[in-house]
Amino acid sequence: MPSGRYSDQDVEHYERPRRRTRPRTKERPSYDDAVTGVVVTVDRGRYTLLVDGRTVMAMKARPLGRKGVVVGDRVRVVGDVSGDDGSLSRIVEVSERVTVLRRTADDDDPVERIIVANAEQLVIVTALADPEPQPRLIDRALVAAFDAGMQPLLCLTKADLADAETLLSTYRSLGVPWVVTRRGGDLAEVRERLAGRTSVLVGSSGVGKSTLVNALVPDAGREVGIVNAVTGRGRHTSTSAYMLELPRTEAQGVGWIIDTPGIRSFGLAHVQPEHLIEAFPDLDEMTEDCPRGCTHGTDEPECGLDEALAAGTADPERVSSFRRLLAARSEPLY
Repeated sequence: MPSGRYSDQDVEHYERPRRRTRPRTKERPSYDDAVTGVVVTVDRGRYTLLVDGRTVMAMKARPLGRKGVVVGDRVRVVGDVSGDDGSLSRIVEVSERVTVLRRTADDDDPVERIIVANAEQLVIVTALADPEPQPRLIDRALVAAFDAGMQPLLCLTKADLADAETLLSTYRSLGVPWVVTRRGGDLAEVRERLAGRTSVLVGSSGVGKSTLVNALVPDAGREVGIVNAVTGRGRHTSTSAYMLELPRTEAQGVGWIIDTPGIRSFGLAHVQPEHLIEAFPDLDEMTEDCPRGCTHGTDEPECGLDEALAAGTADPERVSSFRRLLAARSEPLY
């Protein structure tokens, strides 16, 4: 056979050389030596953890893939957990989350963004003046809290500039607890509400959130901004969420607060009406006979809430407040 020519028989018996690869195994490391920690802040792929009272730097292990790790997560860590300068450990496992606070960038954004995990209470910080309150933003934050299964708390600041009653009257029928603060005032009631639980603070820039955090945790060092006199909006001072331990006292349990960057939007594309009404057991039971797909809004035919209102068995203010929150899912913020 001439050089460079192959017969059909040669081709039939040709076997492609096999690549040498390492044998695959389904076994995964057990990480028996892993220790537990909590994520206190995240910065460009690096995670600051608290491990047995030590501040430890970590990165995410490759096996976690695209699984997100957020502030408040309970994690298992291997590697150097001494906390010494230059030390680095690896997060190898994220424990199941008890609660997850989510939001989307906009109402038509399908991508959910997890803000924090495992918080029990959502503290909605809003100023009574300078800047003016934003009820629609408060409504959206309440919806996010109810959807996440978190207890909401209204924290009204700058009561020395305006009366709190006007705003409180809007939310009283929802049964949302509140605290009122003033500049330089006593924070005993706030501390009592925060003691023994993990709370995440959200609010627009300029409402006094960082000032509040610095007063609650004197060595927090959170930067304080000012409100623009023209736009009436504050400047973003906190750039990332940060978890802080509250000072311990004998009378109060250990508490944690998570300070978050100032928000100007709170997209709720992920919230479903049937999930929202579950946060209102008294109203939920009135909707058992609603037609399939009923959103329980004002324009729904044969909605159980309307029937209960007609029968006098539902509180009109509470139904109205619930439907306002329902509408907040899609109404523009400004």
